[in-house]
Amino acid sequence: MAALAVLVVAGCTGDTGGFRPGAADAGDPYVPGAGNGGYDVDNYRLAVDYDPAGDRLSGRAVVSATATQPLSRFNLDLSGLDVGAVTVDGDRARHRHDGDELVVTPERGLDRGRRFNVTVEYAGIPSARPDGQLGSGGFLHTEDGAIALGQPYSAATWFPVNDHPSDKATYDIEVTVPDGLAALSNGVPGERTSAGGRTTWRWTERAPMASYLSMLVIGRYRVETGSHGGKPMVTAVPQRLAPTGPEAASLARTGEIADFLASRFGPYPFDSYGGVVVTDRRVGYALETQSRPVYGPGFFRGGRPNLAVVAHELAHQWFGNTVAVHRWRDIWLNEGFATYAEWLWEEHEGGRTAQRTFDLRYAATDWSRPTLDPGRDRMFGDAVYQRGALAVHALRRTVGDDAFFTILRTWTAERRGGNATTDDFVALAERVSGKPLRAFFDAWLTGATAPARP
Repeated sequence: MAALAVLVVAGCTGDTGGFRPGAADAGDPYVPGAGNGGYDVDNYRLAVDYDPAGDRLSGRAVVSATATQPLSRFNLDLSGLDVGAVTVDGDRARHRHDGDELVVTPERGLDRGRRFNVTVEYAGIPSARPDGQLGSGGFLHTEDGAIALGQPYSAATWFPVNDHPSDKATYDIEVTVPDGLAALSNGVPGERTSAGGRTTWRWTERAPMASYLSMLVIGRYRVETGSHGGKPMVTAVPQRLAPTGPEAASLARTGEIADFLASRFGPYPFDSYGGVVVTDRRVGYALETQSRPVYGPGFFRGGRPNLAVVAHELAHQWFGNTVAVHRWRDIWLNEGFATYAEWLWEEHEGGRTAQRTFDLRYAATDWSRPTLDPGRDRMFGDAVYQRGALAVHALRRTVGDDAFFTILRTWTAERRGGNATTDDFVALAERVSGKPLRAFFDAWLTGATAPARP
């Protein structure tokens, strides 16, 4: 039987002596119940064992965190898995499950600023998230393994986590699966070892990562490991697909597309590159999982390489991954810029110019729907993606190319590894361009009528 998973987080006992419980919610109305307060995670160390035959997952998760208030107890997000022992800094802690919340009460309160470790042992049959606007997510059992993926959340279906992008952390991940199966995740690949008919795959992501950008793909894959620009390049396509098919051909241009985007956005922000194609039709989307995007099968139905989706997901490595949102109301900072990267790549390849795409989209846009704070039900709508890209190009036309690309490179450099808001971006754009831009952004992001073309 596989080892139980262990999660490490610091905690406290009763609500006395100035200690108080951490919030059970990050306070983001777009994802009610997700995330927690009272602490900030520095690192997740995950040891997961998965048996596809029984669809059973177990492992060890060690979470290292810092208390941001005097803590008497705190929550972690964990859905559908049974918890064994929980310890805080090696001492037994009381715990209980309250829906999708794991509530941990340590023996002693944690002072503000104290670093602590919480170890959680857990196991069970992981579950998927109900269908959302983006499609099925969470932990999906497949014919030959599993896929753990999804936005705006999915991580809590396979490990205990503070499941909100406002709390980014580094990751050390090891996954043990039956021999013959690949276990793909984020970051730099480590040593792979086998024993007793099972293989352990290791991955390390040293750049801070939002939890929804973590991923796990297990199954029979053709894994290609190489390098690009002195960094590891890992791509994977299911063995059932042709090695010369459109999926592999698309992934093969990952390095080239990333280099083009780096010429516009600044240096590539992570220590590895790659991509993974999945064939499960429940994954009706592509997702910018950090350093190694995952692409659903629908993007290759035409039988030809799809470089637009690769450009989009790679652009997120700058916009959305290294610079993440504080709250989902600002998701246009992710999707508007990634959509604009598609326009730039198409022009670079000799296709339609960004200006021509702007003109066509401008004429077809429903200006009654806002880009900024679109509402929970429309966070993946055209107003976020396409109107967001229109705002980006309009900014370029307003400030000029030199200032525009300086704004983008400054944004990804100064905010690297952190979080930001629309107000932060507006302030930076004004600083770099020397122009007052608040009225401009109000018109292009939230105005109810078509703004004048710059």
